[in-house]
Amino acid sequence: MSSPEITPRIEAAKRAVLAQTDLLHREFGRAESRWKADGTRVTAIDIAISENIFRDLRAAFPADQFLSEELTDPGAPIPVTARFCWVLDPIDGTNNFALGLRHCAISLALCEHGEPVYGVVYDLSRSTLIHGGPGFGVRDGERDTRVRTAAISKETLIGFHGPFDKSLLPMASGVVANFKVRALGSATLHLAYVAAGILDGCVDYNVKIWDLAAAIALTRAAGGEVHFLNGDRLPLQSFDLNMKRIVYCAGGPTICARLKEVMGA
Repeated sequence: MSSPEITPRIEAAKRAVLAQTDLLHREFGRAESRWKADGTRVTAIDIAISENIFRDLRAAFPADQFLSEELTDPGAPIPVTARFCWVLDPIDGTNNFALGLRHCAISLALCEHGEPVYGVVYDLSRSTLIHGGPGFGVRDGERDTRVRTAAISKETLIGFHGPFDKSLLPMASGVVANFKVRALGSATLHLAYVAAGILDGCVDYNVKIWDLAAAIALTRAAGGEVHFLNGDRLPLQSFDLNMKRIVYCAGGPTICARLKEVMGA
């Protein structure tokens, strides 16, 4: 899938993310935070990383669109009109980051015509860069990786966050009743760990597209599936900071089929 348009963007994305890791580590557990109107936490480091990454990428690719969780709210959805756009969550797991819990990540996706084609995720907890996309494979640090394909067993491990919307508790109880679960506080890492073969699958009820875009590219490249359970979100046609929460599951085909079954989806 390499092309004269995509390959330089991939290399620029990895450089731009890695350039922010010193700042991420230096301010980990130290940065002051505030609560946004949507109930999520933000720090000055989220904003700085967003500005720094997009400054570097915009200088190289000025015709691209740049979409971040930490954009100034434009008050209306932003139409996605460029062939290439970038979707960034400068710190996924800001709660963890501010409190000194290590599961947090920088998540940067390159999208072509609204579909994630490459993801770059820096995992602070392991000081590891996970990157890849369909046609490129996935690298977890220095190793090539694929989604797990082992048969479902009592040891199958699912990344999981309980639903903010309590009307979804019946869907959540089906997962908890049938699988071992881990709640790390970072939706990006749950899905990236599926691509890295660390988790067998994952489920979430609370996420937005910037939490997932990079890890969707990773998961698809590693042989996994991502199923939106409350409406398709890709290809990305507009970017809305006030979008409704996404309900989804992910993993290999067998895991996804079983997750959808126990969730009643």
